Amino acid sequence: MTQPRASARPGRVRAAGQVRLERRWGWIFALPAMLGFLIFTIGPMIASAVFSLTDWSIGSKPNFTGMDNYVRLGHDELFWKSLTVTTYYTIGSVPLVLLVGFVAALLLNQKIKGLSFWRTVYYLPTLVPAIASAVLWIWIYNPDFGLLNSLLRQAGLPTSQWIYSEKAAIPSLIMMSTWGFGNAMVIFLAGLQGIPRNLLEAASIDGGGAWARFRHVTLPFMTPTIFYNLVTGVIGTFQVFNQAYVMTQGGPNNATLFYIYYLYRTAFTEGAMGYAAALAWVLFVIVLVITVLLFRNARRWVYYEMGGAR
Repeated sequence: MTQPRASARPGRVRAAGQVRLERRWGWIFALPAMLGFLIFTIGPMIASAVFSLTDWSIGSKPNFTGMDNYVRLGHDELFWKSLTVTTYYTIGSVPLVLLVGFVAALLLNQKIKGLSFWRTVYYLPTLVPAIASAVLWIWIYNPDFGLLNSLLRQAGLPTSQWIYSEKAAIPSLIMMSTWGFGNAMVIFLAGLQGIPRNLLEAASIDGGGAWARFRHVTLPFMTPTIFYNLVTGVIGTFQVFNQAYVMTQGGPNNATLFYIYYLYRTAFTEGAMGYAAALAWVLFVIVLVITVLLFRNARRWVYYEMGGAR
């Protein structure tokens, strides 16, 4: 009776030693990523939080000013203008990109000839570097010899000033945002291919047409994917920068003064690093609040196969 226990004890010791060894090597391999996160993410965040409470500008010594920078934001017209412009762009761009990406994914989920070719064509624009894309759209929107106005003239339609018009600038950039619908399309396509085929076949056997199958099977199963693209889209559009930096410089008349561009201009053109840090933290809070609200609202319409709407 005692012999099996005596032979089992060394086995347990070896197993415990193996677990300790694996745990030790796990920490060793994870250490570079942890150090990088602490040094390059948490560290700068803490530093910016401290700087936001000072009047630090490039080349000067920071002086503690408390909440003065945050109080100043309430009276800063450009802060409210940039927040309004960014919100306007987000409300227009995100639904449009989701709609175009979803429709393209539905089309590319069909069994047609040359499917790989069309998937590649639709995804290629997302591979174009951001600066090159902006330069291309500057030519497209040129009011004198741009592509869009040339087509409008040939069709006998009135032309537009596009990004050079205060009223048309943001709608033009919203239209431009559909150029990068490929990322959303690929994610939608992955979601569509994950829908159980037996459910679609059952709905078809029960007499459900294309619209019924889409409404009662496809759309519910796609709500988690739609929600994911919605959240990432909102976060991304609140950080839009390249269009203003390359194409409009925030004009005309601050019509495209996006929040991140205003933050960049405050920090690196005016040198007001403390105030720019306060702007960054306000943006962080705004995005955090919007994300939390989206997650809470998702319980009403996002369907999960294992638990219905959560």
